[in-house]
Amino acid sequence: MTRKMTFAAALLATATALPAIGQERGGILNFARYDGSNLIDPIYAERNPDIWMVSSLFDTLLRIDADGRTIVPGLAESFEAAEDGSAVTLTLREGLTFSDGTALTPEDVAFSLDRARNPDLSPWAGLLGNIDSVTHDGNRITLAMKAPDPTILSMLATFTTGIVSKAAFDAAAGDSDQEKSAAIFAQASAGVGSGPFYLCGFEQGTSMDFCANTHYWRDGADGAPLPYLEGVHFEIIPDDATRVLKLQAGEVDAAEFIPFSRVAELEADPTINMNLFPSTRIIYAPINSRATRADGSPNPLTDPKVRQALNYATNKEALIGLVLQGAGKPMTSPLMAAATQLSTQTDPLYGYDIEKAKALVEEAGLAPGTEITFTTLAGSADDGTIFAALQQMWAPLGIKLSVEQVDNATRGAKNRSGEFDIHTYGWVNDVNDPSQVVGWLGYTPTANAVGTGWEDATFNSLFEASASEMNPETRADQYAQMQQIYAEAAPLLFLYETPFAVAVSDAVEGYVQTPLGNNQFDEATVSR
Repeated sequence: MTRKMTFAAALLATATALPAIGQERGGILNFARYDGSNLIDPIYAERNPDIWMVSSLFDTLLRIDADGRTIVPGLAESFEAAEDGSAVTLTLREGLTFSDGTALTPEDVAFSLDRARNPDLSPWAGLLGNIDSVTHDGNRITLAMKAPDPTILSMLATFTTGIVSKAAFDAAAGDSDQEKSAAIFAQASAGVGSGPFYLCGFEQGTSMDFCANTHYWRDGADGAPLPYLEGVHFEIIPDDATRVLKLQAGEVDAAEFIPFSRVAELEADPTINMNLFPSTRIIYAPINSRATRADGSPNPLTDPKVRQALNYATNKEALIGLVLQGAGKPMTSPLMAAATQLSTQTDPLYGYDIEKAKALVEEAGLAPGTEITFTTLAGSADDGTIFAALQQMWAPLGIKLSVEQVDNATRGAKNRSGEFDIHTYGWVNDVNDPSQVVGWLGYTPTANAVGTGWEDATFNSLFEASASEMNPETRADQYAQMQQIYAEAAPLLFLYETPFAVAVSDAVEGYVQTPLGNNQFDEATVSR
């Protein structure tokens, strides 16, 4: 049966995609990936192809529920945060084991969290920076906090806090943690992991294999331990067309990052289910908001009225049709995807209004023929389409838009130095909390407001206050105010959200890609 999953429908399916009792078990699911993993260690995973695999191999104390927002028990059967934010206590489940059958103990938890919060080891250590100590008494684990941290429960459900085996690390070859981690990864055998699978095969850039962890603690709908699958075989196929071709030929069971131009074609194939999973992926364009350009000349984009005009003059629905073939939706929050906690919904956010845009340009006194450079990724068809569309959309404002094509490294360097007018960019959340994306896009000390140079003292103060605000209602109000300030200032061209497009054979059920991008195979099945 052909199925196109909308954002809402896919979220519902995520929550209900459980196999029926008596579901057939076993089988290998063949999955075509756009890129390979380098090192799937919870604390060293930095690239999405690594991060999104972590949860299959390493469980966390807490988990994110199927709705992509709610925190539920994981390896810890219960948890409690002190009202004053001074501590978090968790009770570890009885009888937990690693994938080789050895016991998972509170010592492993302390070891794992100490690794994760060590800034000399992990690039993600800041996520746990408020933890002062990790202690345990029996199965009761206590995190003493340096300062109140409203994000800590979300962070304990984040990939970087995956629990690893202390004994396996102690026994691994190598003098440093990095060397031991690399040695364990190269072994491709059971032992270190606590997730539903363990890494059992690996060929850099070509393939990877997961085998079922027969000691996994979670039960399926049939009362037996998950996962249902015997394993997952990954083939690394960077070329979009080849991934689709192999799926259509039955050589693989699933293919990720389907080009949106191919979605309708695959929807029409009776042997394929075309999934559009809700995501936290947003596409936007930072606008240089500084008073002067890098060359010292006056910057016409420093006036918020001009930035607002550009947003009103941008027909987001038309761009979604051109770039995504309709498989997306305009941004409704200026700072995050709608699937992110504490997002406010402004619908429409700068809906298309060319007359309002013209009036704002006139109020700002923007000279006709003003030249603005739009920096895009060389070779990106999507960026090329966006530029061509904006060139036409903004022409009625008297703007002369030119393109500058660069590689990804150059675009990043220009963003950091401020040597740009406007450039394409995108984001996917790594954690189940808005602090990461809001800090990146708006809080000046983090990344200079995503390189725009925009700064607002009230915004910064709200963000700083929210970092220790333990009252959920107060914190939600702080984020609502930040979103309102950011929307009015418009340091970005607010474009659209895109789903995760994954096509699977009609033999596959239960596969899910979460709003954070994590690939979840623990409840997937394949029928041959």
